[in-house]
Amino acid sequence: MVTDLLVTSKTPGRTRATPWLAATALILTAVNLRPAVTSLGPVLEEVRGDLGMTATVAGLLTSVPAFCFAVVGVTAPRLARRFGVDAVILAGVVALTAGLALRPLVGGTAEFLILSAVGLGGIALVNVLLPVVVKQYFPDRVGPMTGVYTTALNVGATAAAAVTVPLASALGDSWRLGLGTWAVVAATALAPWPILLRRSRATRPRTVSAPAAPTGPRSMATSPVAWALAVFFGLQATAAYVIMGWLPQVFRDAGLSASTAGLLFAVTSLLGVPLSYVLGALAGRLRSQSLLAAGLAAFGIAGYLGLLIAPAGAPWLWAILLGVSNCSFPLALAMIGLRGHNAATVGRLSAFAQSTGYLLSIPGPVIVGALYQHTGTWHGPLVFLTVLMAVQCAAGVAAGRNRPL
Repeated sequence: MVTDLLVTSKTPGRTRATPWLAATALILTAVNLRPAVTSLGPVLEEVRGDLGMTATVAGLLTSVPAFCFAVVGVTAPRLARRFGVDAVILAGVVALTAGLALRPLVGGTAEFLILSAVGLGGIALVNVLLPVVVKQYFPDRVGPMTGVYTTALNVGATAAAAVTVPLASALGDSWRLGLGTWAVVAATALAPWPILLRRSRATRPRTVSAPAAPTGPRSMATSPVAWALAVFFGLQATAAYVIMGWLPQVFRDAGLSASTAGLLFAVTSLLGVPLSYVLGALAGRLRSQSLLAAGLAAFGIAGYLGLLIAPAGAPWLWAILLGVSNCSFPLALAMIGLRGHNAATVGRLSAFAQSTGYLLSIPGPVIVGALYQHTGTWHGPLVFLTVLMAVQCAAGVAAGRNRPL
């Protein structure tokens, strides 16, 4: 699969080995873009107890990724124009590794939040720029290559969700060691980027070419396409980070064990492994992705209603439904790549859609945490999430129409 993509992708000015190197860097980096978040959910109860964290603050913690992605991600195109895309991604991976390594060592909530933000800030830069890398190195295979790296992303998310609790248990029932292990995994993504950086500087300019018109997010603010993508991206991010942060707790409150809750959560990520590639490839073949967006939202609504009515009645079914719905993320990334006609446009659209979208998603997890703390049940939060999923459906239908920038 990847071999065919690399062989058929022809980009001027590249050595034959460069697509392989770029694909390796994409995959290794993507694997490490979610463990910082998905490893936390299964041990959140232990982290809260050890650090003295309230449910509302825990809800804030689940919003930290969205905040970092919104605030830091918007700077990615400007940094890329100054230092080069590959250099900025390398810096992002360094920040991610440092944040993952240091946050388990602290003893207070504030320090834990700050160091989490360091790692997540690194992810924010990478999130925005990986679609640019795909457009630069694989301009004729945007959909399939987006599917490849989002599949790798889901592999990392699934592994972190499934392995963190057993890993922590094996390391002396220490959530700190369980979380810290993912810093070692993140360090593996550092290796290919210095090599790719040297090669890319030898074959192309450091900066991403951009038109003379304004190149920041403001230049996208008048585009209905960009806004539809931003709203769709923001609402799918709200759903994703609530699921990452709170789904294991929903199942634990329903009477299931921590290990079972972790496995159920892992199912939501595991489904993204095959579906990410399928959706990416399918999105690239279709003129409109509206039907795909609506279908994924329908799965999400069904999953939330199942948790609302009988959370322990069919937990595996609810996890499967929500796992399918979570594949809105690779669909959103594919649509970003497909709507831009070149790497510069994709970079600006990616920065606007992701930064604005993540900014819109910030209140969601906090509201869910606050509702849970004040009501003591999951009824209010699940009704709230069901309504948001219906709005996501409408935004996805609008974003999926064939209206390239």
